[in-house]
Amino acid sequence: MWYFTWILGVLLACAFGIINAMWLESTEDMDRSDSQP
Repeated sequence: MWYFTWILGVLLACAFGIINAMWLESTEDMDRSDSQP
């Protein structure tokens, strides 16, 4: 049943990438709103 671990790892890696991209976009938006009065 190694494939359950493999699928879980792949989904975890995809979720981490998606969350990281969303966090990066949100921090860029906050930096842009801070610099523009």
